[in-house]
Amino acid sequence: MGRSGATRGGYLPVIDMAIGIFDSGLGGLTVLDAAQKRLPSMQFIYLADSANAPYGVRKTEDIYNLTCVAVQKLFDLGCDLVILACNTASAAALRRMQEMWVPSQKRVLGVFVPLIEALTERNWGDNSPPREVEVKHVALFATPATVSSRAFQRELAFRAIGVDVEAQACGGVVDAIEDGDMILAEALVRSHVDALTRKMPNPQAAILGCTHYPLMEEIFQTALGHEVKVFSQGNLVAESLADYLERHPDIKGIGNTAYFTTGDPERVSDRATQFLKRKIQFDAA
Repeated sequence: MGRSGATRGGYLPVIDMAIGIFDSGLGGLTVLDAAQKRLPSMQFIYLADSANAPYGVRKTEDIYNLTCVAVQKLFDLGCDLVILACNTASAAALRRMQEMWVPSQKRVLGVFVPLIEALTERNWGDNSPPREVEVKHVALFATPATVSSRAFQRELAFRAIGVDVEAQACGGVVDAIEDGDMILAEALVRSHVDALTRKMPNPQAAILGCTHYPLMEEIFQTALGHEVKVFSQGNLVAESLADYLERHPDIKGIGNTAYFTTGDPERVSDRATQFLKRKIQFDAA
């Protein structure tokens, strides 16, 4: 796995040519899992800032500072490319990081772009003026911080016109998922869907704007009705990453994945194993 050091006492192994995937908690595992399946030869490092999760109820400045600290850890581990597999961090921190903080030889990407490409059926490199798209009424389910940032609506407006977006802040869902209380998570999802459909009775599409939410995708779909197209981010981000790597063939890997958390490794490992239905072992970051 390249150069390495102790994983305790403030030192982390340094892993050559890996792609970093960051989330405040375990939701980003849905992105990582899809990326591993799509790109089995790549090397990944997953970092969960479990000690400070959830980000969705934090102030913007706090989210920005925490995200920079986490991404720097991934840079120090040898990642030249980091994906913010956290919609809250993508919404509240990414643009500022790219403009003011990210070193010129590094790349930090978010999870909104592949989603908007799929929704608008338009490549992000297409810089023609915004145009009308088929989907006119979109339900956005996200954390309170993502909703208040209006980042999704802002990025969508660069590509499409005439799209009505109704956003629902889904308080409590991330906490319930992180705690492993899926019964509570399901009840909260149904409640939030009900609240949104009172404001937008007939959405054509729904955006699961948090990487935790794909774990509840079937519940969202059932509550919304099967005529609503639900967009989830894991596979979309994985395909976008595959396209990026085709254009950057210098990024290579050996198929390994390392997992780190700022929280309790044993507890986080247990939760991750429960989520992905396979053994996941986290080390302390």
